[in-house]
Amino acid sequence: MSVLVIAKFQGDTAKFRQALADRAGEFEKFGQEGRSAGALHHRFGVGDGYVVVIDEWESMEQFHAFFGQPDLQAFIAEIGAEPGPPETITAEAIASPDEF
Repeated sequence: MSVLVIAKFQGDTAKFRQALADRAGEFEKFGQEGRSAGALHHRFGVGDGYVVVIDEWESMEQFHAFFGQPDLQAFIAEIGAEPGPPETITAEAIASPDEF
């Protein structure tokens, strides 16, 4: 059973967009580390003053272990997220006939 984790970070979206270009190597490094730690899918979305992260993980324990890393938390702060925890939604991922 996998889990979905949706997180909404308030912050500076212009700084985030610039970081995608300027710090691409760091994003790639964390992506590789996430896959090694149990991440199955990962995607960003940008709204008006916020960034949404949509992940699928093998387990919540793996997500928490990865997300709690001090170097990842520092990176998140450096790329524009406001201090404090993001809003999160977690749910069991289930299969459906219309899945793609």
